[in-house]
Amino acid sequence: MAMLLYADSQFTSPYAMSVFVALTEKQLPFEIRTLDLATGENSAPDYARTSVTQRVPTLIDGDFALSESSAIAEYLNDAYPDPPIFPTDLHLHARARQVQAWLRSDLMPIRLERPTPTIFYRPVSTPLSSAAQIASRKLCAGAAELLSHGGENLFGQWSIADVDLAVMLHRLILNGDQVPHRLAVYASAQWQRPSVQHWVRKERPPL
Repeated sequence: MAMLLYADSQFTSPYAMSVFVALTEKQLPFEIRTLDLATGENSAPDYARTSVTQRVPTLIDGDFALSESSAIAEYLNDAYPDPPIFPTDLHLHARARQVQAWLRSDLMPIRLERPTPTIFYRPVSTPLSSAAQIASRKLCAGAAELLSHGGENLFGQWSIADVDLAVMLHRLILNGDQVPHRLAVYASAQWQRPSVQHWVRKERPPL
């Protein structure tokens, strides 16, 4: 039986994207059902009973429902281990989870001033605030350190953390904000991954 992935109707949620890419990389059969977050469909009683957090993404696997993208990624990696979407090395796996947690809990000025509709619909030209500039420098410094080994991916083999970092970098790159060349090359290469392009090229309703 195919799994069911709940995503936002505009396909701009970076977290729904992360789960979509994970499912696609694992070649697991799944269907997508969208919710219009602007009209509060995620707060409807039926969905609220399914998703404890009343957010997207939520994954339904049989009679098991799970929300929050990082939890879903861990579940998929454990329940369907081949191919892995996290490093198999214990320490590198933990480091990948650190990257995911960092991108989801920090850098708020970037997320506020460069929301993902500016990636998938149209960019903005408003300069970054001082707070967002500080967050941008922090993001770039952290990404540069993580990629200081010179490889194509964060941890040798590709992992789902690469997608999450590329999305955060693209919030800046696709809005014309300054990003070091090395990071722009990395983000562009991650963006061209077929599973990522499958999401990027989805047909979206008017904004």
